[in-house]
Amino acid sequence: MAVQFGLDILLTKKFEMLRGKSVGLVCNQASIASDYRHAVDCFQQAHSEGVIDLKCLIGPQHGLWGHTQDNMIEWEGYEDKRLSVPVYSLYGKHRKPTPEMLAGLDVLVVDLQDVGAKYYTFIWTLALCMEACEALGIAVVVLDRPNPINGTSVEGPAVNDGFRSFVGLYPMGIRHGLTVGEVALHLQKFYYSNCQLDVVKMINWQREFFYEDCEVPWAMPSPNIPTPDTAVVYPGMCLLEATNLSEGRGTTRPFELFGASWINAWEYADKLTAHDLPGVIFRPLEFEPTFHKDAKKVCGGCFMHVTDRKTFRPFEAGIAVILEAARTYPDGFAWKSPPYEYEYDKLPFDILVGNDWVRKMIEGGAPLKEISDKWQEESAQFERERTEFLIYE
Repeated sequence: MAVQFGLDILLTKKFEMLRGKSVGLVCNQASIASDYRHAVDCFQQAHSEGVIDLKCLIGPQHGLWGHTQDNMIEWEGYEDKRLSVPVYSLYGKHRKPTPEMLAGLDVLVVDLQDVGAKYYTFIWTLALCMEACEALGIAVVVLDRPNPINGTSVEGPAVNDGFRSFVGLYPMGIRHGLTVGEVALHLQKFYYSNCQLDVVKMINWQREFFYEDCEVPWAMPSPNIPTPDTAVVYPGMCLLEATNLSEGRGTTRPFELFGASWINAWEYADKLTAHDLPGVIFRPLEFEPTFHKDAKKVCGGCFMHVTDRKTFRPFEAGIAVILEAARTYPDGFAWKSPPYEYEYDKLPFDILVGNDWVRKMIEGGAPLKEISDKWQEESAQFERERTEFLIYE
């Protein structure tokens, strides 16, 4: 049976839990019901019928309707002429809602599609919304959505003390295996214990599901996550943002396609294939990004074909991609310098992985297995910890 989103459940129950309340809605272009209706239109209809009082709309990174293509492109709020409500930005002058944004609200509803990786900023927008609402005594309702890369697999370092940022405010596995509602429960338990939180659970979602198993429409959560296939590789390939390797922005298959103008595609593919990583094939090719890194230049690289999602380990694959670029092309490869996602001192790679030891091991020429073995303890610890917040069997 098809999964029903938290938004679907709210609509089925005719906004019962919000009836008579002043409401703000945090959402973006992917906040659709299973019948393709957008949350904004559903909330506006409930407002026009006098069921709720919709006070404002709030959007995360990339804008309410996903209009900003690249990372670190800020946007600011405006008055929505169609809906006659203010739209506020949480990726511009502010990343946490201000008291002025939340003025007069009884409840803030959050409906955002996460992609299952710690660095995806929407869960940290959720965290800062919970922080702001806790301080003002405003309730938070999270409309749950699937983890598109399943709710069972955990991977990567999970301790980021000293490396906290907007791509990792708190310790969490890089591939965390939680739904956005479960992330909210985790945040409430450890950081926002006085936040008045309700999670509207999905129906029919199972932890082992990838997105296509849900039998519901996919809408791009951000401009460079066009398909569920992209989400599958993202927990590893996002790391390329912190290097001078192209992560495929400026092509039609970002994060699955990668390389650089100084790489020999066939040599590079052979190096990656030699790692014998499970569930993935590296196919050599050349490509020319239309914008972003190496724009208008022919790049050598690979297409990452995931042949078995259940055994594929995206974070390990991403580390292998960087490790071999650094090892095989030392005169071409470089780490990206700050700033990155509002961090102005630490290297972008370090704040993504939440430490500096992974980078130092890569620079020291450590074997992939040695690096992987080192993060396993942190992964296992987080996997045990997260069981407390699992709301689906």
